[in-house]
Amino acid sequence: MKLLRVDMSQSKVWWEPVPPIYEHLGGRALIAKILLEEVPPTCEPLGPLNKLIYAPGLLGGCGVTTAGRLSVGGKSPLTKGVKEANAGGTAGDALGKLGIKAVVIEGRAPQGSWSILHIHNDSAEILPAGGAQGLGTYATSDVLQERHGASSTVISIGQAGEMRLGGAGICVTGEGGQRSNHAARGGLGAVMGSKGLKAIVIDKPVGMSVPLADADLFRTAARTFAQKIINDPKLGTQGSQHLYGTASIVAAVNEMGSLPTRNFSNGNFEGADTLRGEYLREVTLSRGGEAGTRCMPGCVIACRNVYVDTSGKPIVGTLQFETIALLGSNLGLGNLDEVAQLNRMCNDFGLDTIETGAALGVALEAGVGKFGDFESIQKLLAQVGEGTALGRLIGNGAVVTGKVLGINRVPAAVGQGMPGYDPRSLKGNGVTYATSPQGADHTAGNAFGARKEVNPLGIQGQKELSLRLQIIAAMLDSTGLCLFARPPIIASPQLMVDMLNGRYGWGWTTEDYDRANRDVLRMELEFNRAAGLTSANYRIPEFMCEEPLPPHNVTFDVPDTDLDSVFETL
Repeated sequence: MKLLRVDMSQSKVWWEPVPPIYEHLGGRALIAKILLEEVPPTCEPLGPLNKLIYAPGLLGGCGVTTAGRLSVGGKSPLTKGVKEANAGGTAGDALGKLGIKAVVIEGRAPQGSWSILHIHNDSAEILPAGGAQGLGTYATSDVLQERHGASSTVISIGQAGEMRLGGAGICVTGEGGQRSNHAARGGLGAVMGSKGLKAIVIDKPVGMSVPLADADLFRTAARTFAQKIINDPKLGTQGSQHLYGTASIVAAVNEMGSLPTRNFSNGNFEGADTLRGEYLREVTLSRGGEAGTRCMPGCVIACRNVYVDTSGKPIVGTLQFETIALLGSNLGLGNLDEVAQLNRMCNDFGLDTIETGAALGVALEAGVGKFGDFESIQKLLAQVGEGTALGRLIGNGAVVTGKVLGINRVPAAVGQGMPGYDPRSLKGNGVTYATSPQGADHTAGNAFGARKEVNPLGIQGQKELSLRLQIIAAMLDSTGLCLFARPPIIASPQLMVDMLNGRYGWGWTTEDYDRANRDVLRMELEFNRAAGLTSANYRIPEFMCEEPLPPHNVTFDVPDTDLDSVFETL
């Protein structure tokens, strides 16, 4: 395999063999190691010394179901520490098939200069952005696929990334005209914009396959893994994930009193019935939309949907739980059509719907708009794309919005807006939000699935649960697996070991595998310490520790000593 290096300051590209220290790493793990080795931890996130890394997981391009996710990472303008975000689509699979371990972007183009990186088999070149500059992600993808072919993969930023806004994410195209797979969290779209890179275009690999060290071992493990997912009652063709997508949990999160409502002032939303996954599927199919499709090549879970309007015209694909929570209940909206329109606007501007929904909730509390008033919210969001002062404020995320508008009730941890689970009534997630080197990110260790194992309202067992989940998340993000594919691997780690040994011939044991997963967190924590983050940064906001959350009237009361000792046994 090889590294593709790109220096935007000199408009130069070159290939390198993979150094030995990077050989056993992929995705999130590789990002953490490159940051430690090559990026000054105290550098300005939007400056030339930061690097932006695109890396498939260790199983990228191998044809393993759900293993085609692309990790993107760098130093975050929000958390000021390490950040990895990942997306579906075809990029992870394409880079894996091309034998590209990572694409590493460094330097910074001259102010006002915008470029496209074009990758074709073993060649790469920097091209002028041409007509793509200033466009949203939908139009950017259209323009570049018209230019380079409909089967090519486009990785792009919208207006938010061009303006270097902290809430900017990165869009990845997928199969069948998909336009909205996003590596959304942590402001990495702003880092891409700071480099002067509008998009990356990857021509579809034709006739290329990944070499296998032990084909029989690999294929046996990969088939077993896929079959276990298909047979899983939640993940198979009759399972809730396939039928209703991530929105399948709306009712359960609302019932447990953890659904963000009107800027996290309540955990129960009275309009949740019309946001549920079951209702979403019913409306989608009745209008001629799609449900139960895939976001990555070969995924057998297929949890994606395409939400359409009353005339059958697509609004957005896919409408997910986190977006429904942050742009729906959190803003007092119970109408899926309205949530979908806000979702599309965020996708087009290249904005993280979680960060933006949190920022909008703070702005509404400040009186800039009204909870439940779609028209005022839509006008507010539109200003981000227009680049007004207020729009740039919202686009820079919840923390900045709260500071400027004088609101103390800001749902964020380590500088990043919180996802769709209030930590006061799902305290395991609160521990993850507060302690993860990734900041407030549910994909870093989501305790929702363990709510029957550890009392979500209690203190006991939360730090141990969070650590276990954070280690699992590091494994998923480093191998390229979807979060929902974890059950077979958790039940039988040997399955993952066999796939990795079959692919690379490393001879790993389950102990080697466990150590590698823990090392991801160790590297990230080391980078963050060197960047200046201390225990004071790893906290839940004060208002959540003092203000009881209805309907259970609970606060986040996990002791600081527990937060500070989460990684003692790492």
